Amino acid sequence: MRALLPHPQDDVDAEALVLGERRDAPEGRPWVLLNMVTSVDGATAASGRSGGLGSPADRQVFHALRATADVVVAGAGTVRAEHYGPPRVTPELQQRRRERGQAPLPRLAVVSGRLALDLADPFFTEAEVRPLVITVDDAPAERLAAAREVAEVVLAGSAHVDLGRALAQLHALGARTVLVEGGPTLNGQLVAAGLVDEVCLTLSPTLVGGGSLRLAVGEGQGGFTPLRLDRVLADGDHLFLRYVRTGGE
Repeated sequence: MRALLPHPQDDVDAEALVLGERRDAPEGRPWVLLNMVTSVDGATAASGRSGGLGSPADRQVFHALRATADVVVAGAGTVRAEHYGPPRVTPELQQRRRERGQAPLPRLAVVSGRLALDLADPFFTEAEVRPLVITVDDAPAERLAAAREVAEVVLAGSAHVDLGRALAQLHALGARTVLVEGGPTLNGQLVAAGLVDEVCLTLSPTLVGGGSLRLAVGEGQGGFTPLRLDRVLADGDHLFLRYVRTGGE
């Protein structure tokens, strides 16, 4: 992998670079990082899944970013579509996490207002660390009770998940960096609320067309967060871009 920005360099250790990037949590909530892959024309999925847009280098960056996070968050639709399982963190990375004062493994979290979740999914059954379910105060009582059997439940908001409240609770649980892996609706809600500090974007050298959603979608006007391009890596024709909120480092 090559670095193009800020300093051109061949044979970059992408894992070490990602792990060494600064992420200083704002007051009262964790640092929020979005990680997504898109085609050149902005599609976030091909044939309903993001995997077809990636590459071995993309997966390397994906796992390194997961190793930086205290909590990895995804929306319920993304968990279903991508068949989420527990994070894989090598023993070496687990030791590096301990040295940084983190738990050996990040926790998985799913955001779901209706709790339409398969509690027999590997997301819950294979997790070494009890996952989190982020939902609303008035979630269906029966589903709420079932979720509490397999996960720690975080209640934030009524009718719709209040992501600001949810992040404050994750902060209270010790999370300093939260990695969000979509989908576009969850990303859009975070953008609209002004809660995104960083975007790591893999640009896949493909054209997809069709009706695939872009990185962040939602109703209404949305938000506006100025970003600064912090670094660019390249592997073949794939680009790996890191944007940071202006003044956010």
